[in-house]
Amino acid sequence: MPHSLSISRAEAEAQGKPPTPEIPNEKEWDVVIVGGGHNGLVNAAYLAKAGLKVCVLERRYILGGAAITEEINPGFKYSRASYLFSLFRPQIVKDLELKRHGLKFLFRDPGSFTPMHEGRYLMMGRSVEFNQDQISKFSRRDAAMYPEYEEHLTRLTSFFEPYLDAAPPGPSRSWSEVADRMKTGMKLMGNAWKLGKEVLDFHEILTAPASRILDRWFESEPLKSTLATDAVIGAMTSPSTPGSGYVLFHHVMGEVDGSKGAWAYVQGGMGAVSAAIASSAREAGASLHTNARVSRILVEGRVAKGVVLEDGRVIRSKVVASNATPHITFQRLLSRTDLDHAPDYRRALEHLDTTSPVCKINLSMSRLPNFKCCPHTGNTPGPQHRGTIHFVENCTQIEDAYRDALSGRPSDRPVIEMTIPSSMDPTLAPPGKHVASLFVQYAPYSIKGGWTRGAREDFARKCFGLIEEYAPGFTESLEHFEVLPPPDLEAVFGLTGGNIFHHSMGLDQLFWLRAGENGGARTPIPGLYLCGAGIHPGGGVMGSPGRIAAKTIERDLKNNTVRK
Repeated sequence: MPHSLSISRAEAEAQGKPPTPEIPNEKEWDVVIVGGGHNGLVNAAYLAKAGLKVCVLERRYILGGAAITEEINPGFKYSRASYLFSLFRPQIVKDLELKRHGLKFLFRDPGSFTPMHEGRYLMMGRSVEFNQDQISKFSRRDAAMYPEYEEHLTRLTSFFEPYLDAAPPGPSRSWSEVADRMKTGMKLMGNAWKLGKEVLDFHEILTAPASRILDRWFESEPLKSTLATDAVIGAMTSPSTPGSGYVLFHHVMGEVDGSKGAWAYVQGGMGAVSAAIASSAREAGASLHTNARVSRILVEGRVAKGVVLEDGRVIRSKVVASNATPHITFQRLLSRTDLDHAPDYRRALEHLDTTSPVCKINLSMSRLPNFKCCPHTGNTPGPQHRGTIHFVENCTQIEDAYRDALSGRPSDRPVIEMTIPSSMDPTLAPPGKHVASLFVQYAPYSIKGGWTRGAREDFARKCFGLIEEYAPGFTESLEHFEVLPPPDLEAVFGLTGGNIFHHSMGLDQLFWLRAGENGGARTPIPGLYLCGAGIHPGGGVMGSPGRIAAKTIERDLKNNTVRK
């Protein structure tokens, strides 16, 4: 068994003697942002471009939150948490000129590879003809239906897309806000008119189990199970759980450089996304600081007036925007009495579902895996190494893994998605070697005996053993690995419960039912806003919550309604 690491050397050094951040001495900032995750950086960039004085305070030694690249072992650079690019809103890429600031996409083709024990495999790419040829190995009927399925989802995505870039419905504080919401509503109505009766399918997407949707379209298990992983990723749910259809839909709404539904690697890892946003924010005048730990949000007379750092310094501002999870914002950085005037809001926050089934395993490999069903010679990446590798052959396996977690134990046969970004980006690993990411479910937050080092390694062995069935010799290729179950995702990245979406994406916590007032950026505490994935439209590396919050804050400052 290779040596396991629980923390990166770079972070260990930073935690040993974190330098005191030198924050410019402003009498009062316009906006102080708690947390330098990608949404906080987007928020900062837009507000700074609007001419506001903005200060970002990040507790770790590195900006980016869960969208970071870290050198876990010398020469091996991991996208340590988030690992693929697609959901990020194209308008933000354009507005912040992120390509000019270094953002470069690496398109994956094929995008997925599902190996099977029987010697066959399913590979899916960007070509309709290629996909049909692959699917026809299992079902000619499914091959014929697949283009129609993709077109159907694309039409539904086009209908819903305006809602991803706008605040959810709710009370408005200005005519300009009313006008914005009317424009969004008109776009939705226009798109609904174009869809006709097909718009009714959107209700099914929101409420139905993903399995019902997939069963109506397809009959072959390899195809259904490959698609079904998008319906459960990051969620304590299964394909047969009502509402899992929306999780499936959420993960097909993305695009990369105009290519709808595409998923890409980012050159330099996901930290390059955050670095590009940070560069744009700095250019606009934002002041960004790491190792700046906020101990509490300063509330005076029921109004947010700034923050207090762990070293006792007070940073005053007209607005505080929190990129932290709602739980951290309201239950750690504020006093319980700060919400005495909003007891209903406080109760709603206390009952947000932050359950997570996710374990992230980062790997250093001496060579590429060699799959029995698609063998290769040498160490040159083949098409089977470029996309997401799905280690699940049927939906029953997903359901079984889910039931294990419901009983409070890690799955005996986990659902694994593996990516090998160094197959397309050699800058991530030493010559001839590779880094890989395993996104694994299901791993409950609380297990008997806790997530000890032994428990982590036992779970890793299960995962490695499963991969070994398809690629003999895989375990021997491992040089180091890092296991991050939900408690570690919480401790390292500040993800409450280890939930990658801040809280679940079920219908009871979507749109106006997410955190914030009516799911938006404002809170019952005047001057305090949320700008992270806890608000609409939710989680994933989208940037949209940060942008929506920035527009709300800018408007409130302009109209002098921040403290009303």
